[in-house]
Amino acid sequence: MKISAATVLSARDVTKLYGDTPALRGIDFDVAAGRVTALFGENGAGKSTLMRILSGSEHPTSGHVELDGEPVRFASPRDAADQGVSIVHQGLSLCPNLSIQDNLFLAREICGGAWVIDRSSQRATTTAILHSLKEYPDPDLPVGDLMPGEQQIVEIARALLQEARVLIMDEPTSALTAPEIEVLFRVIKELTANGVAVVYVSSHLEEALRIADDVVVLRDGRLVATADAESVSVRWLLERMTDRDRDDLFPHHAPVSGQEVLSLRGLVVADPANPGRLAIDDLSLTVREGEIVGIYGLTGAGRTELLEALAGLIPSQSGEILLCGVPLEHAGIRDRIAQGVALVPENRWRDGLVPTMSVGENLSLARLGTFVHRLFFSRARERKVVDRMITDIDVGWEDTRAPVASLSGGDQQKVIIGRALLTAPRVLLLDEPSRGVGTDARAEIFELLAAHAERGLAVVFSTSDAEEALRVPDRLLVLARGVLAGEFRRGETAREELMRVADGTTVGTGEETAE
Repeated sequence: MKISAATVLSARDVTKLYGDTPALRGIDFDVAAGRVTALFGENGAGKSTLMRILSGSEHPTSGHVELDGEPVRFASPRDAADQGVSIVHQGLSLCPNLSIQDNLFLAREICGGAWVIDRSSQRATTTAILHSLKEYPDPDLPVGDLMPGEQQIVEIARALLQEARVLIMDEPTSALTAPEIEVLFRVIKELTANGVAVVYVSSHLEEALRIADDVVVLRDGRLVATADAESVSVRWLLERMTDRDRDDLFPHHAPVSGQEVLSLRGLVVADPANPGRLAIDDLSLTVREGEIVGIYGLTGAGRTELLEALAGLIPSQSGEILLCGVPLEHAGIRDRIAQGVALVPENRWRDGLVPTMSVGENLSLARLGTFVHRLFFSRARERKVVDRMITDIDVGWEDTRAPVASLSGGDQQKVIIGRALLTAPRVLLLDEPSRGVGTDARAEIFELLAAHAERGLAVVFSTSDAEEALRVPDRLLVLARGVLAGEFRRGETAREELMRVADGTTVGTGEETAE
């Protein structure tokens, strides 16, 4: 890639080794002012390593970074930010107990005198930056009270306060709702219109192509393709990212005709954030052994609330939840797990993983009691169970003592699924199981679920991905504002009909809408 007049940040022949293992191999990468450069690649392709090098968190083993065509060596992320290169990580780095203005000026306070912070100037500057992004929250509002999309905007505002010329965004939509994604895209377009260069790293291919100007693909640590975003398709990306055919990205699962294992009768669940609103309204459904059931819906449809009510995280107002005929409404979380209901939460960092623990320790948490005999903890028994599960879920890391934070997003998700499977569930609930993972990892996760379904496990998962909803489950339930708006067997409907039903404008069943 040649340096153009608009190129702001570049990697030149960058190689990064961890021991003898190459993470990057001779990468040449350019970022242009006023354009969105979308970076694609599977887990392990080298995306995160390249972003850490560009933002000053790491240094290349060989090669160098250039800023405005001149070699530069960032001493730290703070040094990079001071020179105009900022990064917004997937896991936001905000302090939830501090206000918006305090987060923006943390370690960069405006002082009006000796040891005195000029809060009035900070507030005015915060308001001006937020208004430039067409956002109008109170600068004194605690960040913890904001929605995920609003927190993402605060991260961007902090980068702009540091006069960012290059903004690197790592999986920026992984925790956002559809309306919040639209707000983020509007902000990105305004930034690029003002000359800011954006590096956009995402595993959501169609979504990223909407916002991208330039496309770069990494595979196995090498840069394998570049193109103008308007000239490429999802299929083009997949062909260069992975050896998989698009049809192989989802498992070919033959549903097992088993006994009814889960039954809901007239379930009503209030919205935890707004008790006056019903998240689930008079829902009845059944799930059988060996069946994979998908729950699809737009923002506010009640997908997460349904799964959390089934797992016992939030109470139901009325109705019945039956597991193999046994009522669960008054059972707590621990009792439901013991009876065979396990949940894989949507937010793996907040609700699923213990980041300070190893891969093995995160897995074995599900069965700690079984490793104790006469007050002694059996490491050998724990290791045997963990090793067997590591093989089953195919985590690409042999050392179970490694920190779970060192795994890719896809392998971290497999660890959480593996821990749930160690409870020997009858019903496995998964909330957005493919969110924030690469294409290959997504395929592997659904292959894992299909394999366990063939052994009789009932799988219920929620998704906001239309293609996933249409191609993975044996049976798809569509929620619209807490009501069951449609039910389809695999292959019985198309994307357009699915979106109409999810929007609540029509109510359908497979028989009514099959094409």
